[in-house]
Amino acid sequence: MDRYLIIKTRDEFLRIRISDILYLEADRNYTKLLLSEGIQFTFAINIGRIEAMLESQILDYKSMLLRVGKSFIINKSYILQINLPKQKLLLLTPGGKPRELQVSREPLKALKEMLEQEGLKQGENVKKT
Repeated sequence: MDRYLIIKTRDEFLRIRISDILYLEADRNYTKLLLSEGIQFTFAINIGRIEAMLESQILDYKSMLLRVGKSFIINKSYILQINLPKQKLLLLTPGGKPRELQVSREPLKALKEMLEQEGLKQGENVKKT
């Protein structure tokens, strides 16, 4: 079943399938949303409010979308590479086009560790079956 984020402003109504979100990026009081197909929207809503909308509309959104530092909410299914020394996060769209994000070292390190733990848990589940 598809889940959607609904964003309503005075002038707009947007219904976005969560699986289509590549990332959201904070830009002061605005948030840029990039879809996996390359379509981009900008809202006069800060990223904290967008995160609150996600929490209120989708109970388990954190299983797909992750807040990375102060500036990004990313779709973890598109993560291709985390490079700590270069402070780089590479996301790969379904069409094969990479998107590079500059992210602070500490949030990247936390993301890397979390994904490693998830990978270990998946490995344990595979061994048990």
